[in-house]
Amino acid sequence: MPMQLIRGLHNLKKQSSCVLTIGNFDGVHTGHQEIIKRLVEKAHELKMPSLVISFSVTPESFFGRPKARLSSFRDKHLFLKSMGVDKHLLIRFNNSFSQTSATSFVENILVEKLKVRHCFIGDDFRFGKDRLGNYELLERFSKPNNFIAEKVERVSFEDQRVSSSAVRQCLASGNFSMAEKLLGRPFAISGRVSHGDKKGRTIGFPTINVGISRRLSPVLGVFNVLVEINKEAYHGVCNVGKRPTVGGEKTLLEVFIFDFNQEIYGERVTIVFKQKSREEMKFDSFEELKQQIAKDVESGKQYFKARAILG
Repeated sequence: MPMQLIRGLHNLKKQSSCVLTIGNFDGVHTGHQEIIKRLVEKAHELKMPSLVISFSVTPESFFGRPKARLSSFRDKHLFLKSMGVDKHLLIRFNNSFSQTSATSFVENILVEKLKVRHCFIGDDFRFGKDRLGNYELLERFSKPNNFIAEKVERVSFEDQRVSSSAVRQCLASGNFSMAEKLLGRPFAISGRVSHGDKKGRTIGFPTINVGISRRLSPVLGVFNVLVEINKEAYHGVCNVGKRPTVGGEKTLLEVFIFDFNQEIYGERVTIVFKQKSREEMKFDSFEELKQQIAKDVESGKQYFKARAILG
């Protein structure tokens, strides 16, 4: 059965009963994976559908404190699907929803609309107006409403608590190996190849442009990357930034793929980040930029060559 995506509470058909969890699940890191695993196991045991509630606008973004997103909605959705989740309910976090009290959220949404029978919640998750909802509140409401609330303790790795914030810190500092351990997989950005302004080809470095819908990117700078296209992997150098030398204002992701000359506009590609090579810089001329890109490419080729030798 394909996972069902329910966009908004108004699209919710009559529910019989379910096992659910709530969260932003940004990046679906190893801490999130622990919750999802428990959710799917319990749903199989009770012979009920598993349901994940997430938000189309994060509460932080709604309240003007946006954070760099670790995964696009599409990637998050596909990852939840790969873990065996049956239903994904996407609630639009807007003004009226932000006024929903924690009590009302439990009684009117979890109990009445979703017919929750078992609810998993991360130990630090808060919900409802003024963030007054937590595990203790769920537990208080569980007996009279015939469901079980279960707290999932935090997951740690090498004494570091696994969280989306910890992953963001690793990415910002270029610590991709630690980010990979916290995520349970290498950090990657996927998207469709779009037409850029084609300036790269005028200096001998034609790039592919990948739309990153994020206004805030968790990575900025120049990186050595693997590019996965149609199940084939290629080496390349990637720039994520505003391209100050050419007066750019929007954050773009551009990749120069070594020894590659195929037309792939419209194709979906995945960029896997391996190593940060430098910060983005503004150059005085296009010629200086061209020289620096040549150095970045050479350094990238050396990086992958060394890794091949090391196996």
